[in-house]
Amino acid sequence: MESRIKEILDKEVRPMLAMHLGDLEFMGFENGVVKLRMKGNCQGCPLSIVTLKAGIERILKSKIPEVQSVEEA
Repeated sequence: MESRIKEILDKEVRPMLAMHLGDLEFMGFENGVVKLRMKGNCQGCPLSIVTLKAGIERILKSKIPEVQSVEEA
């Protein structure tokens, strides 16, 4: 499961973040929750929670039914 999550993050999410000089680090997956650490310009950005919930969480949930939420670690 973790390898599939990382694959989606690398292919679909990280390129979008890179356009805004941001990045993320996968911290783990447990009990349906993906933990990510925002990096670069995304770290501390007030819109990062929107990116996590409306963007990354939506993408992962649509592709991996076991993902229930995405949270910042």
